[in-house]
Amino acid sequence: MINVLIVEDDPMVAELNRSYLEKMKGFRAIASASTSEEAEALLASKQVDLLLLDVYMPGLNGLEFLKKVREQKINVDVILITATSETAEIQKALRLGAVDYLIKPFEFPRFQKALLQYEKYYWRVDQKGRMSQEDLDQLLQKQPSPPHIPETAELPKGLTKTTLETICRRISVFAPGSFSTEDLASSTDISRVSVRKYLKFLTSIGFLEETLTYGVGRPIYQYRINEANRQVIQHYL
Repeated sequence: MINVLIVEDDPMVAELNRSYLEKMKGFRAIASASTSEEAEALLASKQVDLLLLDVYMPGLNGLEFLKKVREQKINVDVILITATSETAEIQKALRLGAVDYLIKPFEFPRFQKALLQYEKYYWRVDQKGRMSQEDLDQLLQKQPSPPHIPETAELPKGLTKTTLETICRRISVFAPGSFSTEDLASSTDISRVSVRKYLKFLTSIGFLEETLTYGVGRPIYQYRINEANRQVIQHYL
């Protein structure tokens, strides 16, 4: 069992991270801390394998705390969780040995991917005295090659090319900005249930990026075109 300490000053985000952890077999949230001081005390009193560490907190911020952890040679791994996407901070986190970096808001699949990758690392590195080149190569190759898509690919059952074309034309109007399911449904006169099916498909093939925006009331899913993978839609039109 991998013991996880959640370090997050926002109670709602801390509880979300805990609920995500509860879905993961082999991981256990042993405690939560809202400040670096609380986290330091818990590290001294509990066996912690992994920190889910927020960057912006009262007192020492996450990066300062991570630096202190490394200076004290505390044997713990860290996944940074933060709302900032500034390159300098990401580079600093990676240089301080963060095994992954999650940018808020993120969905469970990305959280799951980070922890499964870490689990692979934990059992191959922490539990083995020696590693083969093959072991090391598999650990360092975090991003698998994208699946091959034939020149003409079939749509999933229940989706039609005509409706997909209509939705994609409207999505192009929103670009480069983001939009919600409601935005797309109201501007195309297509039901929200149908729109969600197409958005799920477009996200699964990498044409769209999906994020969760927190605000007043229920969180809202926002979508935008993934420019690096925009051409993939041509296989389905």
